[in-house]
Amino acid sequence: MVSEFGVILLFIFAAIALIAVMLTLAKVIRPHRPNEEKLTTYESGEDPLGNANVQFNVRFYVIAIVFLLFEVELIFLFPWAVVFGQANLIRQTDGLWGWFSLVEMSLFVGILILGLAYAWSKGYLDWVRPRPELPDVQTKVPSQLYQKINDKYAPKK
Repeated sequence: MVSEFGVILLFIFAAIALIAVMLTLAKVIRPHRPNEEKLTTYESGEDPLGNANVQFNVRFYVIAIVFLLFEVELIFLFPWAVVFGQANLIRQTDGLWGWFSLVEMSLFVGILILGLAYAWSKGYLDWVRPRPELPDVQTKVPSQLYQKINDKYAPKK
């Protein structure tokens, strides 16, 4: 007789076996004809220029962590509001359960607000904007012609 955990283990083994069979079958069936065009890096239809390993700004990571922090807060707040918003549950405990849950969630949200205030005060949420630099282009076209084109196609106010 297989226990309940044994059934779960069998499902895990079956899933691993199915994945292995599918990947092996796909490798056997698919055509394998590499060429220079297929092995290049794809950049939106453009020929790749330079190194594909681009430095990623760490500020994106910080913003993602703060976003996840508040997503987790919502994951905890929604079930709390559904369960503790039931009037019959609060009536059964003479209102103490409602006050306890309100204090508990206020403490949780308060800790998150303190964390946000700390990150804000340390400047982790400030985005450093690069200074715009105008390119120095050497051209034989006079700048007045460029200005005429800009004036012609500028949005009407």
